[in-house]
Amino acid sequence: MDRGIVVASKVSCIDLFCGVGGLTHGLVKEGIRVVAGVDVDADCRFPYEANNKSQFLQTDISQISSRDLAAYFPPGDFRVLAGCAPCQPFSTYARRYDLTHDQRWTLVEVFTNHALEIQPDVVTMENVPSLITHDVFKVFVNALESVGYSVASGIVDCSKYNVAQARRRLVVLASRHGPIELLERSGRPKSVRQIIGKLPPLRAGEQSARDNVHMAATLSDLNLRRIKVSRPGGSWREWPKRLQLDCHKKKTGQTYSSVYGRMIYDEPAPTITTQCFGYGNGRFGHPEQDRAISLREAAMLQSFPQRYKFVEPGQQVKFKAIGRMIGNAVPVNLGRAIGKSILQHLENKAKPKRRRMKIWPGISLEQR
Repeated sequence: MDRGIVVASKVSCIDLFCGVGGLTHGLVKEGIRVVAGVDVDADCRFPYEANNKSQFLQTDISQISSRDLAAYFPPGDFRVLAGCAPCQPFSTYARRYDLTHDQRWTLVEVFTNHALEIQPDVVTMENVPSLITHDVFKVFVNALESVGYSVASGIVDCSKYNVAQARRRLVVLASRHGPIELLERSGRPKSVRQIIGKLPPLRAGEQSARDNVHMAATLSDLNLRRIKVSRPGGSWREWPKRLQLDCHKKKTGQTYSSVYGRMIYDEPAPTITTQCFGYGNGRFGHPEQDRAISLREAAMLQSFPQRYKFVEPGQQVKFKAIGRMIGNAVPVNLGRAIGKSILQHLENKAKPKRRRMKIWPGISLEQR
């Protein structure tokens, strides 16, 4: 029997901030058992459980004890704790505002405390690159190192991990068993065409009869005229003056060159955001068809399988809810790379011993 399969059968994970299950699905695909996913968003329950056969706990991670979380781990397994806190407070856009009192800042801190109290074999985190510059991240790393974890972190280009998307993310891996690192990947990045090129064509506002998530948002008559004169990789600057927005004619609007843009078929997609279904929200125009990308296309560009379920049978497809879940997700194939890295690291480790939980004092921002 393959040694990696033996290890995978003994590795269990709890996925905090699990969302719709991007990271979970990647780990499951590699054979890691995800025993529970935790998130406050009730909309995520159906897709998370339907696609991953893992239990969904709808709660705020600050409202559940580390002892209760640890009880989900099977005795004797290697234990992995994953935490991908909401990235909005750490985004480049958000940094222009005063976020001192944004409660989401404390979520990394809460995750840190759970890691210290549970003491899993491996801790992993994924977030926006700019998090690495914040003190809350330094507190997180220092806290893990202070109790014996080897910590590795880096900013990765997701297109190098079979994700057809120019998405840069911060990935952290920490282990109680010595140095750990994310496996290197190489090869030509996948293109938009390779991922969505064979899906049935749609018009703006149309929904596929076979797949209700393959659905494109409507376009106004004006935006329909705009997309018809847009070329892949171009910008609104190439439009006739009569089609340009008033804000773009002002000096302050000149820098937003990627909005109202089309993707390029033979290159990776731009970063898929929570507003990726809207033509005016970025370079989310379909490369050839006169519409924005569909929700299904956005999910597939995030490397979700084509048959990944997002909506219960008979329920209405809601653009904002599904767009939020897709845009906030960890790309599935990045999750697979993280899973492979963990399994390779643990492959030659001894079977973990059952140990008592030692409660470490909480870490707060005031202690930095």
